[in-house]
Amino acid sequence: MTETRTIAIERVDPRRPEITALINELDEYMHGLYPAESNHLVDIETLASPNVHFFAVAVDGAWSGCGAIMIQPEGYAEVKRIFVSPRARGLGLGRRIIETLADATRAQGLDLMRLETGVKQPEALGLFAALGFATRGPFGDYPTDDPLSVFMERRLR
Repeated sequence: MTETRTIAIERVDPRRPEITALINELDEYMHGLYPAESNHLVDIETLASPNVHFFAVAVDGAWSGCGAIMIQPEGYAEVKRIFVSPRARGLGLGRRIIETLADATRAQGLDLMRLETGVKQPEALGLFAALGFATRGPFGDYPTDDPLSVFMERRLR
């Protein structure tokens, strides 16, 4: 018998304690993969800024993933803080989060999403590629010489 799960994605304030706990789980995961100089983590107060649209996904009422877009003055949405907790992987949440962010990008009148991720996250790299992100060179304020960074972008049509 197949178990039915209730999955809901909503725009939330990242300062909510249960959302902050999810972000802290992401930070712990990232610190285990990369040295400090290769972790380009946006803090919770920045995630609560007016130019950031932060979303979280709940599975059966438990917060299990998140992602955000940061609207950049250069005319694109930067994807930040994509994460699915290990307890909820395999449910297609990453894909749902990215598509929610794509819809939010379009709603802002933009058609370009960019992101920075890392070489030690093959599942994320595969998901981004499957969803139409292509490798590109560094952008924004990221270091241009970090061998652990991968830069990608997706045009929304």
